[in-house]
Amino acid sequence: MKLTPEQVAHVAKLARLELTAEEALKHQQQLSQVLEAFEALSKLDTTQVLPTYHVNLEHTTLRDDVAEPALSVDDALANAPERSGDSFEVPKVIE
Repeated sequence: MKLTPEQVAHVAKLARLELTAEEALKHQQQLSQVLEAFEALSKLDTTQVLPTYHVNLEHTTLRDDVAEPALSVDDALANAPERSGDSFEVPKVIE
């Protein structure tokens, strides 16, 4: 699947990335290759393959659940595009 420059620009906007024309072209080619690889995978017959939630079913290593100090409000909102006091500010969505 070949992506269009408009699709790459849309993805970049969603990710809040400002791409030069050269970067957009590079990402267009790379993302198109990734999607083509997934298209190849979708052609495989997987009817006999049982669904799994994890590749290694023998043992899952998890860290201990330990309480740690939370982020401060300023740290949590450091990269927020808009902020209102101690909260994220987002546009109203009313339908």
